[in-house]
Amino acid sequence: MTDTLQYALLLPIIVGIFVGPTAGYLGSIMISKRMALVGDALSHVALPGLAIGLLLNFNPFIGAFSFLVAVMIATWYLQKSTVLPIETIIGVLFVLALAVGLLITPETELLHALFGDISTITPLDTAITGVIAFFTVLVTRLIYRDMAMSMISKEMALSMGVKVERINLIYLILVATVVAIGIKEVGTILVGAVVIVPAAAARNISRNLRNYALFSAFFGGFSAVIGVVISYFSGVPAGPLVVISGVVVFVIAFFIGKGHWR
Repeated sequence: MTDTLQYALLLPIIVGIFVGPTAGYLGSIMISKRMALVGDALSHVALPGLAIGLLLNFNPFIGAFSFLVAVMIATWYLQKSTVLPIETIIGVLFVLALAVGLLITPETELLHALFGDISTITPLDTAITGVIAFFTVLVTRLIYRDMAMSMISKEMALSMGVKVERINLIYLILVATVVAIGIKEVGTILVGAVVIVPAAAARNISRNLRNYALFSAFFGGFSAVIGVVISYFSGVPAGPLVVISGVVVFVIAFFIGKGHWR
């Protein structure tokens, strides 16, 4: 394998293997909590942080992640402090972040920020993504049972000692993390779909919560790798192809399972 092929294909594939399953795993919770539209909106919130990183010449990942975490904490606080549903809060913050991001992102970088650029992935990016993905999955696994319990009944979870609000905050930060590490491959416009679509596909064929989480992770990784490979050989940006691959998996899973798990 030549060095050119290694950097142009192998590194993005490895990043896809890290990001796809992590996003799908987190997405299985998001779909169960009926937060699919929220997840899509959250991905756009990263744009101002990404733009600030580009303007001030520091790692855009740090800017995107910092901005996402700040918005997640603000969302969590407003949800606790007001009667507004989380969809409304995210909707307001989403349009504000998108407007600001579009205004301040350098024009030369806007397309890459919106749709990703796998050609810029480096060995350091790959290593950092792998470490972050590992710890994201580990923490998600630790809180998964409590999250599932709170989705069934918040009152029951509280009575059993589950700190529901704290768990929700941790989950939102985990979503922010996976969105941030997926931006370079998929872009801010489409990275939310990497969280949502694999989990939606898994929902069609899963008979229990454990299978649902596993299928979500598998479909996430599969669609990410297929999208990257097709992108390399076709010259089309990887972001849209990753999402389209995921939607194809969703359609196939739908006809196989007929959405039988309610």
